[in-house]
Amino acid sequence: MDSESREACVAALVVLAGSEDYVDRADAGQALARFAEVPTAARTLTALLVDPQDTHVTLETARALLRRGDRTATEIIAAALADAEPWHDQYVHDAVREVPGLFAEHHAEAVRLADELTAAPDARLAKGATALRGMLDEVQPVFGLPVRLPDGPTV
Repeated sequence: MDSESREACVAALVVLAGSEDYVDRADAGQALARFAEVPTAARTLTALLVDPQDTHVTLETARALLRRGDRTATEIIAAALADAEPWHDQYVHDAVREVPGLFAEHHAEAVRLADELTAAPDARLAKGATALRGMLDEVQPVFGLPVRLPDGPTV
């Protein structure tokens, strides 16, 4: 898909993310996760993770971002966690238990990305990454053997 088409998709999803209906906002969060590298999508995803009206939006958006399993998604989650209220943290934590908590290799990658971001020069991002890393520490993957990270603990 060319960048113009991607921008058009993001623009339509940003409108959906502003809906009064929490189901629309949750759907927007799930779909926008596919476009997380687009700055407008990233900003909207960060806002959806701390949706002030319904934590279902937080949970579905976090699940979608965690399924991406890349640095971009991890940065968005960390940025949102830096300013999130405790009730939002709980729903992100639920998503962490479900998504990277299933397979050991996905968990290990999530831990690696969160660890990288804890050293970010942006203090806000580092704070959120530290919170995410703490959530990951509480998860024991269901499938797969514990994975030993290079020069690190077994996860």
